[in-house]
Amino acid sequence: MLYWIQIGGALLVLAGFVLGQLELLAADGWAYLLANALGSGLLATSAIGGAQWGFVLLEACWALASLYGISRKLRGSPRPSSDVG
Repeated sequence: MLYWIQIGGALLVLAGFVLGQLELLAADGWAYLLANALGSGLLATSAIGGAQWGFVLLEACWALASLYGISRKLRGSPRPSSDVG
């Protein structure tokens, strides 16, 4: 069962990333944010059981960043502008 949770989590994160790179999903869109939050949350949770602390850190931070984006959308806060291009 853990195997399928990991595969599902990885596919969600990868699908969001690839579709974002292909410009089929916006990085601040619901689908992208939810796929990343759910996928990285699943991966972080499964990594805890295996005591894979580096992976827990990576995926937990990824999930928190996605949840931050979701909270901004729920509040209606604009996305911060960037001068990096």
